Amino acid sequence: MLNKLIKIAIIGKTNSGKSTLLNSIVGENISIINKKINTTQNLIIGIVNSHKTQLIFYDTPGSNFLKTKKVTKKKIKTYIWEAIDAVDCVLYMVDVLKFDFETITFDLKKINETKKTIIFIFNKVDLINNNNILPYIKNLNELKLIDSFFIISAKYKKGLDKLLILLISRAIKKKWLYNNNEISDKDDIFISNECTRNAILKYLNKEIPYNLNVRNLIFKVLKNKDIKIKQSIELKNLRYKPIILGKNGFTIKKIRMNSQKEISNIMKSKVHLYLQVNIIND
Repeated sequence: MLNKLIKIAIIGKTNSGKSTLLNSIVGENISIINKKINTTQNLIIGIVNSHKTQLIFYDTPGSNFLKTKKVTKKKIKTYIWEAIDAVDCVLYMVDVLKFDFETITFDLKKINETKKTIIFIFNKVDLINNNNILPYIKNLNELKLIDSFFIISAKYKKGLDKLLILLISRAIKKKWLYNNNEISDKDDIFISNECTRNAILKYLNKEIPYNLNVRNLIFKVLKNKDIKIKQSIELKNLRYKPIILGKNGFTIKKIRMNSQKEISNIMKSKVHLYLQVNIIND
């Protein structure tokens, strides 16, 4: 029996649950989850191998900026369109409590221009009566742009089995792009850096988390299988440094402990994380 392959882009507004869906399907936390806007800033690929089929999911930045013409958001838009161009179908995902027909219609029409199959996902249905969704489906059906509808809870993994069955049925006979044991295109260093960035997003406010970079300095598996990690939090503005450090180093300690715990959970090993804050010049 020949192997099959299908590539899927997960598109939707910030906090619609895209990263939660990817992590739930893959079974590991490979994409960071945070309520702040555009915590996913790169294309994160998750890989699932099932029934001789390889499913490749692209988690994209929030589609909030599909309409924008701001130069500063151009890179985010590029990531989204790169994902759509690369895949066989699009999962367009919405938070069912934040249904905005006008914006959704705009997005669907733009995506439809690429001639990609659109599967519409209502997420967070654990927070609403399913009967309240029926009028939304009726209005969306009239657009004649959507192939299928699914009602899920990514957080509680409700409705995911039916979604996967459909996606597997749409796969085509093709050579796999990744090995059987791979779950992401990102390595352990990238994921550990993302864990620290997520911790920074959690404990800092406003624009600070978006004006820094987390860079790996050391990633070493020790003889006892513990992992030693040293990272540099790099800033362009000196005034942010005392904010990240906090009084008596309290904030940086919270960031380190949060990230260390998350990395340990993902890597299934004890992690020793060391952080430093550095000012860099362009």
